[in-house]
Amino acid sequence: MSTPIPAGAPMAAPRRPKLWVTLLWVAVIVVLVGSAVLSLLAITRETGLLNASTGAVLAAVPVFPVIATFLWLDRYEAEPPSLLSLAFAWGAGVSTFGALVINTASLIAIHNAGRDMTYAAVFVAPFVEEAFKGMAVVLILLLRRKEFDGVVDGIVYAGMAGIGFAYVENVLYLGRTFADDGTGGGTLFVFLLRCVVSPFAHPLFTAAIGLGIGVAVRSRNPMVKVFAPLGGYLTAVVLHGAWNWSASSGLAGFAAAYVVLQLPVFIAFISLALLARRREGKLVAQHLNIYGQTGWLTQAEVAMLASLPARREARDWAQRTGGPEARRAMRDFQEMGSELAFLRERMARGTASQDAATTEYAMLATLSQLRSQFLPRLSHPGPPVTG
Repeated sequence: MSTPIPAGAPMAAPRRPKLWVTLLWVAVIVVLVGSAVLSLLAITRETGLLNASTGAVLAAVPVFPVIATFLWLDRYEAEPPSLLSLAFAWGAGVSTFGALVINTASLIAIHNAGRDMTYAAVFVAPFVEEAFKGMAVVLILLLRRKEFDGVVDGIVYAGMAGIGFAYVENVLYLGRTFADDGTGGGTLFVFLLRCVVSPFAHPLFTAAIGLGIGVAVRSRNPMVKVFAPLGGYLTAVVLHGAWNWSASSGLAGFAAAYVVLQLPVFIAFISLALLARRREGKLVAQHLNIYGQTGWLTQAEVAMLASLPARREARDWAQRTGGPEARRAMRDFQEMGSELAFLRERMARGTASQDAATTEYAMLATLSQLRSQFLPRLSHPGPPVTG
């Protein structure tokens, strides 16, 4: 572990982004825009603009509650909106267009071979779709490694990609059904099945990939770095394939799979995610303690940053005593504190980047600046600390 930086040490200037990162961002934006346009054209060509618009409205119903659930898991260090949007857009654009092309080609090949068309849904689509959705997590890891701290981050980014994919896929299925029957009865059934009964299906499948990548990111073992993401991908494929098989087995088969497979998987996912979030709280307390000992943070601040209830109380306190600006400063102080703790953990594990010390300096300077925005104007000696 590196030596703690003494309070008052001079700050090093932050490094500029590497050229290849900038070029990769440009390439990603071009691919996202192109795939989004092509996906939109493909869907509207099959369903018609009016039916696609109807499907888009209905498919949006479960999106916000599902997104809120994944963001609720990531409360110690909320991920940047730009990266969350990137994951969602990748799932909605690149993943759906890639799946449309490859799945359609596989359907044609299976039909020409005279085989059961169910094969495509069970043995082709899961491999293709999970690979494309999982690329979103890998891409974020390449673009912003410093924002990727472990299992919870992997689950959140993967979940966002799954939500984006599910949204566009639901637009297609709802628009197609509405175009076929015209009465709305079939559309209502599809809406209930995909948007009400199983809105977490795609996000949960891909979350297994994010979990595997999150484990790999935290490990120095080469075997873990290879087999954890691979295991997560294969788990996602198996869950996805079983789900597609149940959907093609009639209402009774679907209901049985829902009870036997989907509900237990959902409960296991929530339990695992909550355990991972609880572990993050312990890591924050452990790794920020060194800054409390060296004068960068007070012990009260360390205790506050490690507790979600105390964080909420501190934001409310800042709002009461300093107004909206003080609340924003407190919120940013808490976010930066978590980032600093996770950086410190990577430094302790030997998985931090070479410029970790420079980043640590910059974070500590930012914490001091944020503290000055909510403390001087307040008569109270400091935010309340619970637990």
